[in-house]
Amino acid sequence: MSFRLEKERTTSTPYLLIDEAKGYMRLEGRCFHENIGQFFQTITDWLDIYLATDFGTLTVDNAVTYFNSSTTKLLLNMLLKMDRHAIGGNTIIVNWHMSADNEIMQECGEDFAEEVKNLTFNMVVTEA
Repeated sequence: MSFRLEKERTTSTPYLLIDEAKGYMRLEGRCFHENIGQFFQTITDWLDIYLATDFGTLTVDNAVTYFNSSTTKLLLNMLLKMDRHAIGGNTIIVNWHMSADNEIMQECGEDFAEEVKNLTFNMVVTEA
């Protein structure tokens, strides 16, 4: 049985969808909860198990429009973890969604893209 988790967004946490059967994860919304580590723990726990398998392809859509410095660190750690496993026939595609007028998200996506060498990292710009 494949793992599937869907959490609705709150005022301080993003929408989360993990659909293991489809090799898909999505984050969407704002992310600045004071204890965001709890939110990311579920993602980290699942990734530890999933990335240890021969998963083939994982697609991650990140459409977070704002996040705090704690979230920045957790997102980078998640991307670095995925980067270490995107080898040997496993492909990880990260689609970094941002609006054309959100320079901070664009710069952050560019910085993250420089840190990961084994991921397919797509900058996806939408109209403001």
